[in-house]
Amino acid sequence: MNMISRSIQYFAGALRDWWWSVDRVLVLTFCILIAVGLVLSLAASPGAAARLRIADPFYFFIRHSVFAIAGLSIMVAVSLADPVNARRFANLVMVGALLVMVFIIFGGHEAKGAQRWVRLGPFSLQPSEFLKPGLIVTVAWLFSRAKAKGSPTMALAFLALGTSILLLMKQPDLGQTVLITASFGAVFFLSGMSWLWIISMGTISLGGLYAAYSFFPYIAARVQRFLEPSGDGNSQTERAFNALTGGGVFGRGPGEGVIKWNLPEAQTDYIFSVAVEEYGTLAALFIIGLFSIILFRGFSSAFRLTDQTEQLAVAGLTVLIGLQAAINIAVNLHISPPEGMTLPFLSYGGSSMLGMCITAGLLLAFTRRRHGAFE
Repeated sequence: MNMISRSIQYFAGALRDWWWSVDRVLVLTFCILIAVGLVLSLAASPGAAARLRIADPFYFFIRHSVFAIAGLSIMVAVSLADPVNARRFANLVMVGALLVMVFIIFGGHEAKGAQRWVRLGPFSLQPSEFLKPGLIVTVAWLFSRAKAKGSPTMALAFLALGTSILLLMKQPDLGQTVLITASFGAVFFLSGMSWLWIISMGTISLGGLYAAYSFFPYIAARVQRFLEPSGDGNSQTERAFNALTGGGVFGRGPGEGVIKWNLPEAQTDYIFSVAVEEYGTLAALFIIGLFSIILFRGFSSAFRLTDQTEQLAVAGLTVLIGLQAAINIAVNLHISPPEGMTLPFLSYGGSSMLGMCITAGLLLAFTRRRHGAFE
């Protein structure tokens, strides 16, 4: 009993210290986003269940709730770590995700023409969702040590990126490839490398996009459909955009949206359209405002941190969250080709939710107030 009592006291003390040192604005923002995601999942679940002929209309909502609770627990647990252990955890996550992605090549689960998942009983795990935060923190650590004479860390950072891109394009997954490359580029730029290196990386990235367009027919087809829409309103992005414009300022009302009944990915890629159709432009501004708070708090902390690894990690993780949200919203607004990208914390998807909660936990861990951490 004494051991149990001491354990409870230790855990309570750790939570108390965490509460007074963590960025509570960020914690609240993450929690609100997850709560909004649950409300939207409740709205979208019956339509998704009906399309897939699932008897329980709240099948997706129940699963989303389980992942949300698990994600919140993971977020708090990761954010309790000190910066060194948070970085080590991210290193392990990246290595583990890469190993699982190698396994997927030989024994992965295929769906909708892509092989991105591994089956774990009734669940499917998408390791690329966990790769993103692990890779960003790892390369932030490597770049912070790249200026030491004879250091191989820059080469290791590009090796990690190259390996990730090869495995992602093998699946194939252009959306995640663009996302991690852009986030990597942000960390690379902020690390203070020369403009020659930055321009070279930008040129190589543009060449990679052209190569993807040239050698992957499904990518070329998506781009062509985006540039030359059919105009009949039947494509997913056109239907999602029509739902956005049909919502008006205040929306059709809770549960009154129609897009969730006839759009295949309404609960995942197009949850933003579901939100705006039912709750109007005000909902769109509210969601965008929440992500803007994350960007503001993240970059504000990054510029005040004294340790370069922590600076780069916080900036990179902030870019990762903000850019993924921007890509998803751009697809919903029909100003970008569909990327198969979820809206962080809001879309249905266990891997996406858990991966984003790991990202949030790492961001909170690096931005906790500690002696000498901030200028």
